[in-house]
Amino acid sequence: MTRKPLRQRTGLLVSAAVVLSLLAGGGAVLLVQDDASGDGESRAARPAAAGTTAAPAPVSSAPAAAEQAGQASGTGEGRPPGCRTDDTDQAVPTRSPADLKWMIYQTDLLPASPTAGPLKVDGPVWSCFARTPLGAVLALHAVSSRMSSADWKVVTEKQVARGPGRDAFVARRTGLPDEERTGTPGSDGNFLGFRILTASKDQVTTMLLLQTQDGKYAAVSASMVWEDGDWKLRPTLSGSLTESITQTGGTEGFVLWAAGQKP
Repeated sequence: MTRKPLRQRTGLLVSAAVVLSLLAGGGAVLLVQDDASGDGESRAARPAAAGTTAAPAPVSSAPAAAEQAGQASGTGEGRPPGCRTDDTDQAVPTRSPADLKWMIYQTDLLPASPTAGPLKVDGPVWSCFARTPLGAVLALHAVSSRMSSADWKVVTEKQVARGPGRDAFVARRTGLPDEERTGTPGSDGNFLGFRILTASKDQVTTMLLLQTQDGKYAAVSASMVWEDGDWKLRPTLSGSLTESITQTGGTEGFVLWAAGQKP
């Protein structure tokens, strides 16, 4: 399979296979999109130190103040027809949900919950997530895993937040080939856990922990916003779906997914 150069692909697609292939091919340092420069160039990300403990995630009662200019924090109170969730638990989760189950998309094993979502499955579009920090984390897994395949167009239309970031993502993604992955679920790497960086009812920024088959770890951060009654992935202004991708030394500081119900 012909792959785009690392500089062109990093930060744009966030399926486990793509992120972990970057980690395997990039050595000790991965490149991430530098949105502050505004020039489309990349910078070296500083690897996280092994054994460091993540600080508790702050929870705000209002939309996060650190939003990028021109990006909405999430709008729309009404849920789509047939979508009802229990949104009462606004606490940042400190453990894997008791009703965790695993769902398959191509070679990705994705965490899910009968109570937090997805409650609706329409082909590649998995939707109806609880308006809670856990619901946002599960939605991030579901939405981001589609972006390297041919399903990216329909998922982007329905599950990526409107605005200049989405427009920039579509322009960049259109120039990349689709990658249809086959094989045993988990064979391209695994989602191990997560760390919520900031959380409100309108926006949740999460760092996902992934692991390659040879034991290396990567941490990828991205943001979800509440829009039109569900969580939507918010790209950066340059069109990157990820806000950072780094190599990390282990699992400390992350909430790890339990074994759960296997597919």
